Amino acid sequence: MRLLIAIPVFNELKYVDRVLNKVRQFWPDVLVVDDGSTDGTGQILAARSDIRLIRRAENRGYGQSLIDAFAFADGAGYEWVITMDCDEQHEPEMIPHFIREIQTDRWDIVSGSRYLHPRSNDDLPPTDRRAVNVAITTILNDLFQLGLTDAFCGFKAHRVSAMRRLRLDQPGYPFPLQLWPQVAAAKLRLTEIPVRLIYNDPTRHFGGALDDAGVRLRHYLDVLTTEVARLAEHPLSSAEEPAAEPSCCYCP
Repeated sequence: MRLLIAIPVFNELKYVDRVLNKVRQFWPDVLVVDDGSTDGTGQILAARSDIRLIRRAENRGYGQSLIDAFAFADGAGYEWVITMDCDEQHEPEMIPHFIREIQTDRWDIVSGSRYLHPRSNDDLPPTDRRAVNVAITTILNDLFQLGLTDAFCGFKAHRVSAMRRLRLDQPGYPFPLQLWPQVAAAKLRLTEIPVRLIYNDPTRHFGGALDDAGVRLRHYLDVLTTEVARLAEHPLSSAEEPAAEPSCCYCP
């Protein structure tokens, strides 16, 4: 099995070295997508010789970082990509749990859930974030019968050949509102595994108008509505198309 750990990064100077050192204790093959960091994160990453690196001169969005990671993995012959964040909200200790599910060969996506099995040591999420997550997760389940408990957890394992069948082009935070309808349309096999709910910094924000929960929810619903309409007009092909190469520089 060829497996890549892919980590989107934007201004994570406080965490990046510590997270990467921990991740590599569990899996050696790591790709970092530096999405235009301006706080010194780029210099830290450039000094490391133990990761693969995609660097962008300007910020293009969390969703685009994932899309580029999938394209990189496809072009390099990887079979699976595990995506995780770089702010210590995803525990590298869970990587073996994802690998165990991958090795069953029963799934196309293994999605972490912070709400599947609540734990006594879970952090309390900001109220607005939990409310938005519940609302969106409920709507997705009503529309597509996905059986999700956490629509927004970025800690996931993705089968590369399955992701090749999707048309993903949502560059920002609403990326899951495009992913899940396409997962349903492509009839991908999905399961969730429990991960711990961690909020190290409740002051972290989305930026701009999206910091308002009402605005954010409306934006997510707009993206979802657009994606559902697009799939109705242009259904996904059953053929597996090769992913396009991302337009960024690769550093070994």
